[in-house]
Parts: sequence; C-alpha cells; structure tokens
Amino acid sequence: VEIRPSQALRLWHDVTMELVTDGDKDLTARQMAILLTVYLEPPPHTVRGLAARLNVTKPVITRALDTLGGMKLLSRKRDEADRRNVVITRTVAGALYLEEIADTIVAKAATMPR
Repeated sequence: VEIRPSQALRLWHDVTMELVTDGDKDLTARQMAILLTVYLEPPPHTVRGLAARLNVTKPVITRALDTLGGMKLLSRKRDEADRRNVVITRTVAGALYLEEIADTIVAKAATMPR
C-alpha cells in the first residue's frame, strides 16, 4: 500500500482519535509498542528483552506491564527454567483488542481519499 506522508498522518490521527474516544482502553504509545511487540514478534518475551528492544529500563517495562496486565491484555509468569526471568505471554483479551484495532485501521484506511 502506498500512501503519501500526509495520508499516513491522517490515518494515524483518525485511528488514534477512535481509540481515545471509544471509551475503551486508552494506552500510551509505550504500552502500545510493548503490546504490539509481544503479539507481532516471535516469543519468548521477557522484561529484560523488552527493555532492551525499547531502549528503556526494566522498571519502565514493569510499570507498563502492570497496566497491561490489569487490563488483561498480557500476562506474566516466572520462567521455570530460569526463575530470574519473567516471561510475558499473550492473552485472548489482548488478541481480541488488537484485532479490533486492526479492523479500525482497515476501516479508516478505506475511507481515506485517494
């Protein structure tokens, strides 16, 4: 799909507006980046690995995961093979949430002037 920069910004704007005005979950850009990383990149995902990937500290990831976990979008568990690691896993609620966002992106893109 080829779109002009102004169209890309309009699409981002329209989707973001939909996300913040629909009364559902309102994630920060960092929380969304973490969520998308876990769902779109191959597992396993750890706090340490996410911190390195996003170039932030482990406490930053932990705070975001507290919020995402509270929303049931991700879950955490200790790695039984190495108890020092916490493994981040997908949830059904998180998959459904991202599917709804994907549907919103497709719908907004379809209404964009060509």
